[in-house]
Amino acid sequence: MQLDLDFIRQQFPAFDVPSLDGKSFFENAGGSYTCAQVQERLFRFYRERKVQPYAPYEASRLGGEEMDEARLRLAAMLGVQTDELSFGPSTTQNTYVLSQAVAQWLEPGQSIIVTNQDHEANSGPWRRLAERGITVKEWRINPETGLLDPQDLQALLGDDVRMVCFPHCSNVVGAVNPVAQITAMVRAAGAYSCVDGVSYAPHGFPNVDALGADIYLFSAYKTYGPHQGVMVIRRELGMSLPNQGHYFNAHSLYKRFTPAGPDHAQVAACAGMADYVDAVHAHHFGGEASPALRCAQVHDLFRAHEVKLTQPILDYLAAKNSAQLIGPAKAEDRAPTIAIKLQMSGEKAAEKLVPFGVMAGGGDFYAVRPLEAMNISPEHGVLRLSFVHYTGREDVDRLLNALDHIL
Repeated sequence: MQLDLDFIRQQFPAFDVPSLDGKSFFENAGGSYTCAQVQERLFRFYRERKVQPYAPYEASRLGGEEMDEARLRLAAMLGVQTDELSFGPSTTQNTYVLSQAVAQWLEPGQSIIVTNQDHEANSGPWRRLAERGITVKEWRINPETGLLDPQDLQALLGDDVRMVCFPHCSNVVGAVNPVAQITAMVRAAGAYSCVDGVSYAPHGFPNVDALGADIYLFSAYKTYGPHQGVMVIRRELGMSLPNQGHYFNAHSLYKRFTPAGPDHAQVAACAGMADYVDAVHAHHFGGEASPALRCAQVHDLFRAHEVKLTQPILDYLAAKNSAQLIGPAKAEDRAPTIAIKLQMSGEKAAEKLVPFGVMAGGGDFYAVRPLEAMNISPEHGVLRLSFVHYTGREDVDRLLNALDHIL
């Protein structure tokens, strides 16, 4: 089945904005366009529900119901229980709160494992636990390929390891890690897994239950939604970690790791992401299906479209001596987040693309550790070309034409 790109773009108001017409957006890894369903819910909440939720009067009752709807529907899509999903101001902050809970939970002599493939949000907070005397082991990438080898992880796992923190997909390497295989290894070693899904979820929401992740985090503003962090913590682990919220909320799993009050409007607007997935499913597949199945079918539809568009870019770069592609050269093995080291700085390259109607980014993208591990100066940085399913072949053609002029 082919993705109906005309239908998809009708769901995103950005494609009707005159100032964006004739331009191709290739910095989606930094934040995607927002779908109309999310915008409509956010506007409605601010206009009609902007009161303290969960009181008996109608505006408050409806506001609370819309917040609950977001949690209910996203959890069902991801294949987890409703109270196993919570919201926070960002993935970075959610991870920091989790790391504080883990620090209180770990016992002397126990350790955690982190990688040097991660965005700093899923590395720094965990590494700081070393200041509390916790042993932090590093699962290192291959400096030539940027890839993580599960056999290297196996060598690090031991009775002392309680948690392994790793990315579903790196925001500069782009490789999709074999999450289900890794979480099975971690579980067999008697440890828990924390998976950073920020760079993967924009390309199709995963089934967290099937992945086997004990914690899975991603950012709604990169999955067509508002600026919220979405966090799944499976019940066994979540109820064993020390409560980080108000003491009287300790019994509530989804409140245990949200120390501050949630952003009511943005939480409610997150239900628009489920509206969007359902609309895409209804248009392409029709018929009745469970939320998780609908999500899985849309996931595969998005991925197939993205893989088809990614390969020509990878092939083009492989033929350019002036460009060093980071990560896999096969589209099936990666997300369409393509980082390139050039002779000019990443920021300069992004600037040079602007006159050609290409909106891209340059820099280190908070991935200082993996860049340094691959002997790339963070100050020099990389050019990053990232897109999602609403990108079309004409965007790729515009990009390749622009690269022809600047490389």
